Amino acid sequence: MTGTPLMTPPDTIPPRLPEGGAAASPTAESSPSASLPAWDLSDLYAGPDDPRLHADLDQAATAAEAFRKQHVDRVGDLSGADLGTAIAAFERISETLYRVMSFAQLLHAVDQTDAEIGRFYQGMQERVTEISSHLLFFTLEINQLADDALAARLTAPETAHYAPWLRDVRAFREHELPEAMERLLHEKDVAGRSAWVRLFDETMAHLRFDIDGRACTVTEALDQLSDSDRARREKAARAIGAGLSANSRLFAHVTNTLAKDKQIEDQWRRYDHPMAARNLANHVEDEVVDALVTAVKDTYADTAHRYYALKARWFGQEKLATWDRNAPLPDAEDRRFTWDQARQTVLDAYGAFSPRLADLGRRFFDNPWIDVPPRPGKTSGAFAHPTVPSAHPYLLLNYMGRTRDVMTLAHELGHGVHQLLAAPKGVLMADTPLTLAETASVFGEMLTFRAMLDAETDPRRRRTMLAGKVEDMLNTVVRQIAFHEFERRVHTERREGALSEERLNTIWLDVQAESLGPAFDFDDGYKVFWAYIPHFVHTPFYVYAYAFGDCLVNSLYAVHQAGTVPGFQDKYLEMLAAGGTVRHRELLAPFGLDAGDPGFWRQGLGVLTGFIDELEQVA
Repeated sequence: MTGTPLMTPPDTIPPRLPEGGAAASPTAESSPSASLPAWDLSDLYAGPDDPRLHADLDQAATAAEAFRKQHVDRVGDLSGADLGTAIAAFERISETLYRVMSFAQLLHAVDQTDAEIGRFYQGMQERVTEISSHLLFFTLEINQLADDALAARLTAPETAHYAPWLRDVRAFREHELPEAMERLLHEKDVAGRSAWVRLFDETMAHLRFDIDGRACTVTEALDQLSDSDRARREKAARAIGAGLSANSRLFAHVTNTLAKDKQIEDQWRRYDHPMAARNLANHVEDEVVDALVTAVKDTYADTAHRYYALKARWFGQEKLATWDRNAPLPDAEDRRFTWDQARQTVLDAYGAFSPRLADLGRRFFDNPWIDVPPRPGKTSGAFAHPTVPSAHPYLLLNYMGRTRDVMTLAHELGHGVHQLLAAPKGVLMADTPLTLAETASVFGEMLTFRAMLDAETDPRRRRTMLAGKVEDMLNTVVRQIAFHEFERRVHTERREGALSEERLNTIWLDVQAESLGPAFDFDDGYKVFWAYIPHFVHTPFYVYAYAFGDCLVNSLYAVHQAGTVPGFQDKYLEMLAAGGTVRHRELLAPFGLDAGDPGFWRQGLGVLTGFIDELEQVA
């Protein structure tokens, strides 16, 4: 991101990994069915042939060409009022393009194996790229304004309205290239990076994993890793390893190509290290990210290593296999949730915190805004897509009825509510940095977990729930920082040359052993599990945002429980409604928190270690 128009709507949350927590095996009565709700995209467009879609594209093309003709080489001459008027026109065109791409992305997400949908998606990418290339000059010329010249224009209310957006655009001043080069990179993206991402997505969607003669999708295979039957878990793990290994040459080539592509662009844009562009886009300082990563790695022994040693003892094993990592506890109850039960559980938890939060969440169920059932060809995992402020967000799930799926619903609904609250800021300023985007989602999970734990009186079930939460937090914090370390090492080494499949496998096993600890035996098939992680392909260095959000929410929730901040609920909703207009230091100040303080991360991680302490006592 350079401050230029985006190919995709802002803050498109990448898919959440489709890995389960502690849960039971499926039952015929509770398995997902065709009766689960699906979304209706007609609030965007009626279909690929909708005349309104093509009229919007034609109108946007005409407006973009006229905008360029009117303003190119003249932005520096605009008055304060005229600059604000120009930004508003730029925003209107951008919203139309985001609407089109939102529709194309969502249509493609539910069936990545349909060739016609794939061609439509590619066609929309190419058309939107062509149109938006006419707008690239605008932010480049804004960044050529001297600070005092822009300050003078910000005295006009028309431009002052966009001050947060201008602040973020100008953060990239030192990393922009001449317009001709920016336009070349922008137009080549559809045949470059975006094409490689699509190849990865469609390859994963087509993959089938042979488990007992049944051809399973990646979602189904990963779900079986949480089965209560150890033999079934092992079969799933071996099938996944075999399927990924058979395609590891392709996945290694995609990884190397995208890492090299990033390296070239980073060098031209003068970024000091592979994470620099992501940190800048997240509006978070390098030292804050470094403090987070260091804090999490320093607690590996007291979090993941300690918990998994405890889990091995519960299983009566000296060592855990990789397929035991997300296994339910030996005495866990065979429990599933219907969709209606999951819906009510989450809404009740949201409502107990804030009736307004629940009312916003209820809109997703009262309207066809969620696509719930797993299907062949559908993207794995789960995500929230904000689309555009003139429409509404959509949520995608692959609901299998597990406890973890209830938490995933709470997570994605948090994103959706956040996006609804931020929408009035407009398409240019509703966009939330990835680090803060995970705050509402993880907070929604915490509300739901606490409500479920408080309602449970059976000690065995409470232990199972607590263990499930610990594993979920380990997946969100420790595992994501391990992913971050994998990416960091891959991108750093790629600068010296292409990495072989064997080298990628070695780095993966090294970071997994470091993070998960000595309680695990790592089987040969696990070495290629890096290949299915979509974040590495879609959004490099996204993953630390999960750990950022989890630790932030732990600290935030502790303030809520302590009752030391009057009007906490209203302040929390105000924080979400700010969208991307306020940075993390200002957002957290009303709660007495500061992410720049190393103690902040230790406080958040203390919640996880406290849960493990409690589990050791009841064990």
